Amino acid sequence: MSAPGTGDRRIAPEELRSHQWYGTDGLRSFSHRARTRQLGYLPEEHLGKPVVAILNTWSDINPCHVHLRDRAQAVKRGVWQAGGFPLEFPVSTLSETFQKPTPMLYRNMLAMETEELLRSYPVDGAVLLGGCDKSTPALLMGAASVDLPTVFVPAGPMLPGHWRNEVLGSGTDMWKYWDDKRAGLIGDCEMAELESGLARSPGHCMTMGTASTLTAAAEALGVTVPGASSVPAVDSGHDRMAAQSGIRIVDLVWRQRKLSEILTADAYQDAVATVLALGGSTNAVIHLIAMAGRSGVKLTLDDFDRIARTVPVLANLRPGGKYLMEDFHFAGGLPGFLSRLTDVLHLDRPTVTHRTLREQLDGALVHDPDVIRERHDPLAEEGGVAVLRGNLCPDGAVIKHIAAEPRLLRHTGPAVVFDDYRQMQRTINDPALALTPDHVLVLRNAGPKGGPGMPEYGMLPIPDYLLKQGVRDMVRISDARMSGTSYGACVLHVAPESFVGGPLALVRTGDRITLDVEARLLHLDVPDEELARRRSAWTEPPARYGRGYGALYQDQITQADTGCDFTFLARPGEVPDPYAG
Repeated sequence: MSAPGTGDRRIAPEELRSHQWYGTDGLRSFSHRARTRQLGYLPEEHLGKPVVAILNTWSDINPCHVHLRDRAQAVKRGVWQAGGFPLEFPVSTLSETFQKPTPMLYRNMLAMETEELLRSYPVDGAVLLGGCDKSTPALLMGAASVDLPTVFVPAGPMLPGHWRNEVLGSGTDMWKYWDDKRAGLIGDCEMAELESGLARSPGHCMTMGTASTLTAAAEALGVTVPGASSVPAVDSGHDRMAAQSGIRIVDLVWRQRKLSEILTADAYQDAVATVLALGGSTNAVIHLIAMAGRSGVKLTLDDFDRIARTVPVLANLRPGGKYLMEDFHFAGGLPGFLSRLTDVLHLDRPTVTHRTLREQLDGALVHDPDVIRERHDPLAEEGGVAVLRGNLCPDGAVIKHIAAEPRLLRHTGPAVVFDDYRQMQRTINDPALALTPDHVLVLRNAGPKGGPGMPEYGMLPIPDYLLKQGVRDMVRISDARMSGTSYGACVLHVAPESFVGGPLALVRTGDRITLDVEARLLHLDVPDEELARRRSAWTEPPARYGRGYGALYQDQITQADTGCDFTFLARPGEVPDPYAG
């Protein structure tokens, strides 16, 4: 493994950023050294060495990250081996499983915490430990804003689930069997067994959900060691990968390979191509746009749609395919996968481990062509996410069309409108709604401000009585997100959201809506004059929060098409390093 730019000048110890805290003759440096002795460290353990911050999102209530306390020790081992000085920092844990109303509400809070922690402490580089959906973008957004040498350590996927004679995928099979229960096909005994078989170990979802999509994107961006994103969380290889990351960061610090040299416009284009060819989560659209913005790179919905038309889906992974992440890992992982896409990648850009991506992929192999398909045998001819436009979504919407029933990809039907998620839960099974498979379910007030936080409500449930008739998919439209493990003809991220007066706020039950994925169209079949009348009668709903972080969020949050970052964080501007003397 060769560092990017190997042979370039290594900085002297006096040029380390931490030297400002530890190496001068002033009172403050004396105090810093004295307090480090208070921590129990000898001078020779840290003076003149790269200080590496290990940002750890471990928590007792985050099953995706519950093993990261141990992985931080492996990172430290690598840092010590390479001659650095590691310091572990606990940061916010964003648990997709437990945090309400949604961890998306707090993604920017973790990004802020990451940025300010790295800037305000005597650190020369960072290793970021995360994986559950929002933690990957949050950590990288904050780190990009500080621009120190950085390596990302993915939490890794959990073991495959098992129930009786079936292999289960977290999330994806949860939705499937919950619908089977609602349809009367299985009962409480089966569900109790499924509870114990669906998630069998630490680690994030082992389908190509949002977690695996974003960690794969991080690897494609070049901020992990090769193959890191698919190593199962409980595999001994995960410990070795963490230690390798600790070794890697020390060399990056000595050579001053900052994150901005890795997170280039070409890198983001390659990450988009990777996500689309994986059939990855729609959530990656929002997160990659926000991450790119922090790197000073303009990435838009149009970039996703353009690239989607140039790459096929080659990963046969649930929810759009058959296999799980452990299968993907042993089939060649992301290095093997990217070796199938070299004609669309920017191979001459650097990564944290190699001078070029080309070097990094040299010798990468695919060991199972059913898991990672050949170009002539794709799972789908085009990338797995389509961007829609039309009078219902003037700023765009997205659909993961490879996970929808093909009959619904061109569909016109009458809308049934739910004003919020709770109303939908209360009424979706009411026979008085007289829902048919042709109806279009519309949920509003579930976007960035309306949710609040844009919860994963977008896979609206199909009524019980239709499930019992065998219906498993309907067209569903919302300004919400959905889990990357979800599936169905779900149109998401409608922008602008209804809560701020987007056209979704004007839809009425009975209006006809047309979805045409091939034409990239989402159209409300209502005359402009009538929409204008409805708009004049619309009133802005009251703010969700009167104080606290929520008030900051609702004041600063941007819309889905621009990444849902905070305005004051996304804008350009200089932030000085603190004076440490």
